[in-house]
Amino acid sequence: MRNERKTTGRAWRWLLVLVILIINLVVGARLYSQEAEQPSERESAYDNLTLFTKALEQIRENYVDEDKTAYKDLVYGAMNGMLSALDAHSQFMDPDMYTDMKDDTAGQFGGLGIVISIKDGILTIVAPMEDTPGFRAGLLAGDKIIEIEGESTEGVTLAEAVKTLRGEPGTEVIIKILRPDTKEVKDVTIERAVIEVSSVKDAKMIDDGIGYIRLTQFNEPTAAALEEALSTLTEEEMRGLVIDLRNNPGGLLSAAVDVSGKFLKRGEEIVSTRSRNPKDVQVFKSRGRTHYPDLPMVILVNGGSASASEIFAGALQDHKRAILLGEKTFGKGSVQSVLPMEDGSAIRLTTAKYYTPSQRVIHEKGIEPDIVVPMPPEDWHKLMVERARPENAGPPERDEAEPAKVVDVQLERAVDVLKGIMLFQTDNGFAKKK
Repeated sequence: MRNERKTTGRAWRWLLVLVILIINLVVGARLYSQEAEQPSERESAYDNLTLFTKALEQIRENYVDEDKTAYKDLVYGAMNGMLSALDAHSQFMDPDMYTDMKDDTAGQFGGLGIVISIKDGILTIVAPMEDTPGFRAGLLAGDKIIEIEGESTEGVTLAEAVKTLRGEPGTEVIIKILRPDTKEVKDVTIERAVIEVSSVKDAKMIDDGIGYIRLTQFNEPTAAALEEALSTLTEEEMRGLVIDLRNNPGGLLSAAVDVSGKFLKRGEEIVSTRSRNPKDVQVFKSRGRTHYPDLPMVILVNGGSASASEIFAGALQDHKRAILLGEKTFGKGSVQSVLPMEDGSAIRLTTAKYYTPSQRVIHEKGIEPDIVVPMPPEDWHKLMVERARPENAGPPERDEAEPAKVVDVQLERAVDVLKGIMLFQTDNGFAKKK
């Protein structure tokens, strides 16, 4: 058995040497054929692969636990470290993790109903989706997850965190959060559930001629559901519209394009993606047949508005099609491509970034609102809990020091803005006749 292991080890070493020789020949040929400067030590494929190979062999020969030094384990570990060192959204997926990812996109899973990301190197809740276990547990946008099941999240990749938080519906998970605003640290026990959230909610008239629609996420049914809501409100003589994207963590690019296209003229740019190659630019434009290009609009955003929400908000802001009101958005605007490997594993690699029509980068920048109106995350959560109560339910139990009702200052300001626009249009003869 020992001889077989030595033979296998020698075979692997000869294979690595052969690979290095081939790479050396390729690099040498390129250097010979090109009149360019010699590559720096940082960019020398031969030198760095030699360094990697020497480190690999040192680990193989000298690490104390021999059962942890299989070539596959070491290479997988190196791949994981290499991808996670690039950014928070690039990752290496072993065959099991890659299979789980494909299953997640095809069916249901048990989760907490929170969207997470890595921000400033810390696992952060982008937004808890309402009517989910995470929302009911009182988690807020911006909360930092510092432990999962008693284990520190320091150095944990986004993929590892997602895999740990997900599980069978009905099972529990304990997380420890840090709330930045109050510096409060607490453990929260949450029971996993199948997450099913309607993407279009609360479509109604909230004032004379002013409609209101809240989008909770961007998924495949969103555009069709939004069109139905808009049609109903139009029949009720809607002359202005508030679209609420607060705590909307995003979703599908295609949904963001379809939703944006309802408020822009056909052919207008919505978003573009740019990769490492300056020539590799992909532009998405407004399409479809039904449009509302003249309806006065205010879009509500906050720190929990991310990804597809930022694409939609940025497009309408750039085209001066809507007024953005609230707080700066999250800043998640990168494109990840999944590249399968021959052994069943895969890498998820950030290959491009999103740009608004005026070429503003979204990633790590966010979208600044036209009108800044702050609102504490705690007030937003209380407001959503209040709205979710049945109409015939009695008053909720409150502490004496707690105000009787949370005022949605952002929505009130949005209504005031729309009233001003509608009044201006009427006074100047712009009001459309029914």
